[in-house]
Amino acid sequence: FNRPSLLATHRRTHSGEKPYECPDCGKSFHDGSALRQHRKAHTDERPFRCGECGKGFRQKSTLTIHHRLHSGEKPYQCSQCPK
Repeated sequence: FNRPSLLATHRRTHSGEKPYECPDCGKSFHDGSALRQHRKAHTDERPFRCGECGKGFRQKSTLTIHHRLHSGEKPYQCSQCPK
């Protein structure tokens, strides 16, 4: 870890300590950034918009997955069958 704060955050994953609590629902997190991400679930904020259909998403990664519906891209294949 290149910063002591990152090590402290990591150690909480092992100890089970979750000092960051959502004031809306009470769910707790070991990492402040995870709480910030979670808090978006309590709002209607959807800043990432699909250029094809206009649907909005809270996370850029979800928009990326959604784009595959329009493009037909299927980057993951089953190792046991042709699908």
